[in-house]
Amino acid sequence: MDKLTYYKSVILDLMNDIIKSFETASNPIKVQLIVDESHGQFLLYQNDWRNERRMYGAMLHLEVTPNGKIWLHHDGTDLVIAESLLEAGVPREDIVLGFRAPVVRPDTGFAAA
Repeated sequence: MDKLTYYKSVILDLMNDIIKSFETASNPIKVQLIVDESHGQFLLYQNDWRNERRMYGAMLHLEVTPNGKIWLHHDGTDLVIAESLLEAGVPREDIVLGFRAPVVRPDTGFAAA
């Protein structure tokens, strides 16, 4: 399995695990997995109501780029997604914390771009 295919499968497994944990929680959250695999886009969207308040928007957005990097564009979870990627065998130099300003990315210990 090539690197891009592996990274995409890691992300899908990770997001499906997150969905299961949200569904089985004592106060379940409805989430939707949105995937555009051909463009390397993976989004986890909350689509729910809490009393009369609409809960809608991206909880997590990852991208697998053609150059073999995983960009974390948004992480609105209380999970440590970058650590989960490391545990799955993704090296630090292939993970970009895209939600951090470009000027501070070199200090994160992950890829700058």
